[in-house]
Amino acid sequence: MTWAKSSYSDNNGGNCLEIALDVPAVTPVRDSKVPDGPVLVFARSTWSAFVSTVRDNAPL
Repeated sequence: MTWAKSSYSDNNGGNCLEIALDVPAVTPVRDSKVPDGPVLVFARSTWSAFVSTVRDNAPL
């Protein structure tokens, strides 16, 4: 899998989220600080709805 780190993740060892970009129909998500740890897997439509909701409700 090819993992991509969120542009909102900081570089100080804090909030780090990665998603796998090359898996059909689902979006695997993991904590980049624990690459061998658990992976949450969401249906692509569920992940897209989550991201849209967060983006639409994020403070400016």
